[in-house]
Amino acid sequence: MARSSAGAVVAGLTAAALAAVGFLAFQAQAAPDRPARASASASTGKTGEKAEGGKDASGKDKAGQEKAAAPVPAGSGTGQRVVYALGQKRVWLVGADGKATRTFEVTPSTAELKPATYVVTSRAPQVVGSDGTPVEHVVRFHSLPGIVFGFSAAVDGSKPTPAANAKKTGGIREARADGDAMWAFAVRGTKVVVVQ
Repeated sequence: MARSSAGAVVAGLTAAALAAVGFLAFQAQAAPDRPARASASASTGKTGEKAEGGKDASGKDKAGQEKAAAPVPAGSGTGQRVVYALGQKRVWLVGADGKATRTFEVTPSTAELKPATYVVTSRAPQVVGSDGTPVEHVVRFHSLPGIVFGFSAAVDGSKPTPAANAKKTGGIREARADGDAMWAFAVRGTKVVVVQ
């Protein structure tokens, strides 16, 4: 008899605990002060920077996933490559299958870059940019006398103001999260296709 009553008590406690958890979950879901899910337009700013909480439960950047839907420019080649569209001020990281894994807006260099196919020639984890700004994840792909073109992100997250900088520089600035993605993707020898 003692075993039956102990089993009934355990079953009763288990049922009560499950009911309490269910009730608390319902309250949390219905709470008026619960933050609403950010829409795609709210999760990214005009410059492609992600907002706070811009990652999903798996740690993937939602802004990069949503913007990856922007089509890769026609005539930008095949295979794994970085595509930079000058007119759109946008970059695509394109996998070997020809599909973009990420796309984001950038701030163009102040020096003229001609449409062509280049390759990543060197990389640096952190340097001072030619405009005097500390930058990270520098991915260089072309140079002219006195000018080196490459992607980078300002360590402080700032964007350059071209009008304030009369010096011609080859730095193409991206948000820090985009710089992380570029650094992981564009190893030395990776194609960089610049299109109009």
